[in-house]
Amino acid sequence: MQRMVKRYPEGKHKSALLPLLHLAQAESDGWLSVPVMNRVAEILDIKPIEVYEVASFYTMFNLKPVGKCLIEVCRTSSCWLRGANDIIRHIENKLDIKVGETTADGKFTLTAVECLGSCGTAPMLQIGEDFHENLTYDKVDKLLEEKKNATTHSRYVDHHTFRS
Repeated sequence: MQRMVKRYPEGKHKSALLPLLHLAQAESDGWLSVPVMNRVAEILDIKPIEVYEVASFYTMFNLKPVGKCLIEVCRTSSCWLRGANDIIRHIENKLDIKVGETTADGKFTLTAVECLGSCGTAPMLQIGEDFHENLTYDKVDKLLEEKKNATTHSRYVDHHTFRS
């Protein structure tokens, strides 16, 4: 985290808040607890409320525990028109959960999110860094089967942003 902060000019370290939250979430089983957010505030020498405001504004940050596989289904215009709601219902039925819930075994959390920027290949979903596009029930079933044995949390942290 200190290396990340040093990328920003003196007096502008608060600009590192988003990357630090991504890193903190990746290192904290996919979610940000209050003590973790407090530590980020301490590192940046800002008030904890400033961290809470940002973390609670962006849907990419989770403020409660999530499953090892966080499934984020786009539900905006293009995806909606091309069947995102049907895909969401299919996933809910397959996993026996509703949007915003986690399976009893802690493997999957399902969320519906705003535009993920893949309108030409709708409907789509994201798991960690990976986009899954042109979804069908069969594609979703195969994806769920692949992910059911996940032992680590899906992560957004890419290896380009966070290298030294």
